[in-house]
Amino acid sequence: MNNILVVVDGAQSVPHMKVDVKELDVDFLAFSAHKMCGPTGVGVLYGKYDLLKKMKPLIVGGGMNGNFDSDGEVLYHEPPHFYEAGTPNIAGVIGFGKVIEYLNKIGMDNIHSYELELKKYAISKLKQLDNIILYNESSKSGIITFNYKGIFSQDLAIYLNKYKVCVRAGNHCAKMLKNEINIKNTCRMSLYFYNTKEEIDILIELLSNPNIKDEIL
Repeated sequence: MNNILVVVDGAQSVPHMKVDVKELDVDFLAFSAHKMCGPTGVGVLYGKYDLLKKMKPLIVGGGMNGNFDSDGEVLYHEPPHFYEAGTPNIAGVIGFGKVIEYLNKIGMDNIHSYELELKKYAISKLKQLDNIILYNESSKSGIITFNYKGIFSQDLAIYLNKYKVCVRAGNHCAKMLKNEINIKNTCRMSLYFYNTKEEIDILIELLSNPNIKDEIL
């Protein structure tokens, strides 16, 4: 109604659940391979064809033009080739295709349901710890955002990393996070299909360490 284009960053959702661009009716959807167990430097930009036809590429070069003359007249290919100037990342694209096949073979619904099962298990364990603050208990994803009372998130992440448990700490590229939960930095555990309940138990044991503050500080 207001001619507003909807661009969705699907990097954190496409690897974890079914995403139907027709059902969502989004104008553009972007996601990356490395978030899907694939190679770096490769991604996908989906766009409605009529919008792709109206856009202009940022880079021009071989592969996107069908013909050009010395007078400067150029005949360009139709999208998507119109946006593929130069030699593409062939190996990366082939690898990306294989990892998509791999995830589809596992089943995106299976991946999503398993992540939620792991999250439910982890939340139940974390809530038994007095010093843990949970920020997104009810979110429908395998991500758990938390803090330990009295310990800076980056310090906690370094402590866990020492024992081979990897979490991310900071604002997670979400600069408006502090406006939503009134705190800028948190720890984030991101569960995926390759994680297990046994790994969660290791995390809980580390967070249950009665000397954790002395060890960190």
